Amino acid sequence: MGLHDFTFYDLVNRNAAIYGDGRAWTDDGETRVFSFSEIKEAVDRLACGLQKTGIEKGDRIGVLGKNSFSYFLLYGAAAALGAIVLPINWRLSADEVAYNLNDCSPKMVFSDPEFEEVLKGLKDRLTSVEDYFNLGSGAFKPFDTLLDQGSEFKPVDVETDDGFVIIHTAAVAGKPRGALLSHGNVLCANMQFNCLLNLTPEDVHYNVLPLFHVGGLFMATAAFHAGSFNLNVSKFDAVRAAELVQEEKISIMLEFPPILGSILEQHEKTGVNISSLKAVTGLEVPETIEKYQEMTGGTFYAMYGQTETSCLATYGAYNDRPGSAGKTLPMAEVSLVDDYDVPVPEGQVGEIVVKGPMVFKGYWNLPEDNEYAFRGGWHHTGDQGRFDEDGFLWYAGRKAEKELIKPGGENVYPAEVEKTVLAHPAIASTVVIGVPDPRWKEGIKAVCVLEKGQTLEAQALIDFVGERIARYKKPQYVEFVSEFPLLEDGGVDREKIKELYGGAQ
Repeated sequence: MGLHDFTFYDLVNRNAAIYGDGRAWTDDGETRVFSFSEIKEAVDRLACGLQKTGIEKGDRIGVLGKNSFSYFLLYGAAAALGAIVLPINWRLSADEVAYNLNDCSPKMVFSDPEFEEVLKGLKDRLTSVEDYFNLGSGAFKPFDTLLDQGSEFKPVDVETDDGFVIIHTAAVAGKPRGALLSHGNVLCANMQFNCLLNLTPEDVHYNVLPLFHVGGLFMATAAFHAGSFNLNVSKFDAVRAAELVQEEKISIMLEFPPILGSILEQHEKTGVNISSLKAVTGLEVPETIEKYQEMTGGTFYAMYGQTETSCLATYGAYNDRPGSAGKTLPMAEVSLVDDYDVPVPEGQVGEIVVKGPMVFKGYWNLPEDNEYAFRGGWHHTGDQGRFDEDGFLWYAGRKAEKELIKPGGENVYPAEVEKTVLAHPAIASTVVIGVPDPRWKEGIKAVCVLEKGQTLEAQALIDFVGERIARYKKPQYVEFVSEFPLLEDGGVDREKIKELYGGAQ
């Protein structure tokens, strides 16, 4: 580690020295509250255990589990050794889990008990994995044995620019890509979150988004960085969430629909006090945002970003310009360009391109994709937007080549769902589109043409898709039509299909 380097493990050391016995983390339902000093001690012990099992700098460590203290410790211990955490979305199908793990060849995998059977069934396919451990209980090797080594780990030279985590993005053309984020990326995101939200050691963060998601992970690390208290939950429950806001004086959270709306409903039903919730950020519908601000006096913060930009690129209070995604971050440069990478005039729509210390290292083992994404010295997001005269960004959807649906904050590419729908023998052709959804903000709809002479119930197709890919990717709506509108060249007119079938369901 050089003179000018700073890593996530350095942050663990720094916070232990500064905040010491201050409250750092607890898992809801557990009585123990861990201090910053106790986190450093546990991270060091875990790093020693991992090192003794053979984990070295650059090795990947897979994790298939829900939010927990053990999960968070893995990020700290991996950082100490220069290893890279590979968190897996536990909502994926077994085949999708296998693909993401094999894509990055982890040496070791950690799991919750409920996912052990999935991994056992994949062992013959996961040839790089040498050891399987649990995250606190289960049939795999005990997590606690890694903490009981009785010695210190050997220091490793880790730099700010080294890899910290690989998070797989939604599948473009059916294949997810592993986005490699560095220590510098996470620390930059932390500082910008902390600055914009004015986080302090007095704040309590409701850590509800999963640690495999860039929003969940980086909001948890931002709160940790600020000396705030992370109140962690493994599963969202609206009744319990509202109780925790009142009991623990929760002040901040990053959420996706329907989390905030469900908490507000509990407040209306029971009168539970949620006035401490001063700052909420994420993606939300205007009605819920305005109701939250009216009920609590708090502020909702709108944002634009993606995994590849460490969650953030623009940010701002909703009331500053309702409907916008805020302004460019203090440590970012955001521009809008046309198909030839020429900047577009103010007010016109262009592709959002970003540069700065929050931009990821690249897609794992995909040099051609990286060359294309980083062309001209900018990260090309595939998203479109426009800037108004005051510098507020207005999101304008995905480019046609990277069309995206976001049910409840998850990223779903239509191409992946279409591929699965077409595997059904009764389906001749399909177009999958995003539609307004009252619960998830955006829902998934499959518009289908049946093979001649075939019949099929909508629910049967929904179940078919849900059995083959992650269930959050299955259509909520299906409509069968006799034919698709076509373009002059004979191709399917997707925009016309959206116009005809994409309204409120």
